[in-house]
Amino acid sequence: MSGIRCLLEPMTDTGTPWAAFEAAEPAFAATVRERFGQYTHHALATLRKDGSPRLSGIEADFRGGELWLGMMPNSRKALDLRRDPRLALLANPGAGTDMGGGDVRVSGRAVEVTDPDALARYAAEAGAPLPFHLFRVEPAEVVRTRVEGEEIHFTTWRPGRPLHTLRRGNDDAPPREDG
Repeated sequence: MSGIRCLLEPMTDTGTPWAAFEAAEPAFAATVRERFGQYTHHALATLRKDGSPRLSGIEADFRGGELWLGMMPNSRKALDLRRDPRLALLANPGAGTDMGGGDVRVSGRAVEVTDPDALARYAAEAGAPLPFHLFRVEPAEVVRTRVEGEEIHFTTWRPGRPLHTLRRGNDDAPPREDG
């Protein structure tokens, strides 16, 4: 995995790397990674040229302290992210209704890696066939939604803020907040 770390150097972006999320909230980040690791395919939301949403299947790759998205050359989702880097990535909820430990979503921005040497290093390490588009995800919000007993819990992380959990039941009572 050492070769992937150099993909980020020199880094001129000013967003929040995945590693900063992991450093700020290691237990929550581990839960999110574990949830994505339960399945290979997930759902990516991007914005079309006209501003309407596009939902596409995607594989998410955690490697070298970052969250990576690889895409076929000139795929619609890759072209969407080149034009407007905003995204939301939803972990595959799995079969049935238990959601396998909760529903996990990452929202943020995608930063494309265009350096041919960096792409070749990633391809060699990940076993990905060239050519492809490679994007590094900079999370702006990470949310886990889960049901515990009679309550639904929404746990949210945003850069520079403490972890926050909102709990509510299936009644008229106001939501309760932690953090």
